Amino acid sequence: MSECLYVPRGCFADRAAAFAALHAGVATRGFVSNIDVHVETLEAGGLTLPVTVNGKVPDNAWVCSPLTTYSGYALEETRRVAPRVLAAPLSGVIGLADGWLRRAELDNAVSLNNWLISTNLYPAADGIDFAALAAASQARWPRHAVWFRSLNLMQHAHWLRALEAAGFDLIPTRQVYLFREMKQNATRHQNLRRDLHLLRTTPLMPVGHDDFSDADFVRSEALYAQLYLDKYSRLNPSYTAAFLKAWHRAGLLEFFGFRDDTGELRAVVGMFGQGALLSAPIVGYDTSWPSAAGLYRLLMAHVLKTTLEREAVLNLSAGAAHFKRLRGGEPAIEYSAVLSRHLPTATRRTLRALQMLTTRLGVPIMRRFQL
Repeated sequence: MSECLYVPRGCFADRAAAFAALHAGVATRGFVSNIDVHVETLEAGGLTLPVTVNGKVPDNAWVCSPLTTYSGYALEETRRVAPRVLAAPLSGVIGLADGWLRRAELDNAVSLNNWLISTNLYPAADGIDFAALAAASQARWPRHAVWFRSLNLMQHAHWLRALEAAGFDLIPTRQVYLFREMKQNATRHQNLRRDLHLLRTTPLMPVGHDDFSDADFVRSEALYAQLYLDKYSRLNPSYTAAFLKAWHRAGLLEFFGFRDDTGELRAVVGMFGQGALLSAPIVGYDTSWPSAAGLYRLLMAHVLKTTLEREAVLNLSAGAAHFKRLRGGEPAIEYSAVLSRHLPTATRRTLRALQMLTTRLGVPIMRRFQL
């Protein structure tokens, strides 16, 4: 399975070039309405990494803003999913932490290999001089902490070891769910078999990637917003129809959806894939429909079926933990690797305190309550 844990270098290079052609030096708000960052690139080991440079922009989406991740978004998630007995004290801790995170200017953050989506995929670490990468990043962004997101021990042990050796600190972020043995999952998990049956028998009409029209991208923007912004959090990235259409045309997202008998698009998923690695950063459906229609189940069944057919590894991100566990999802703590040795002492101390708090408090809670 190790050969599936990383993106092939050629595939990564092609996708990174397509990303840079769309976003490097281009204003981001036209693509993601609540992200205001500079998009740049950095060479590492013969590869071009996408880079986002975040500043003091209020309520930038969490995929670019560490302050949003560990303060605003963490507070909303605590109130939404934490057990009632823990929600109040945890909210108090996060509220207190917000002040010192702001004073430490946590949002002066450069994120390497950041693709403006929830889960970044990684190439193999072979050929990357991490000490040189750290030195180059410090020299180029002397007032910013340098971050890598979306790292977990199941997939990225080599990256995590190399980054720690180069002076990066590991800060837990969330618990994600990986699907690595889909043939076994399809045999062992009754819920998955039921979902695959629903996928075969639904009266809704499937919509393949090549069948998406301009009107479908407008509709997809609305469906995604119903789920990720209206139901979950306004601090999730707010993708526009322009973003969805551009990534479709560039081959960065693979779309699939379902129409009703009037031809209206009712559910959509956009998969981000590199080699045998998959994620699904775009999910949306008509939340006004009855749950019996199984729109979310249908979308996830398509994603899991695709993973099975391609013998791929799927990182299905965080959230809906019970649903994912029942279909064979394996929990993994996700980390950010942060380089701060070039920053003022107060900032370094704040990041170390954040590391201690998330490691000693956040991780045990995520594991104990299967969040």
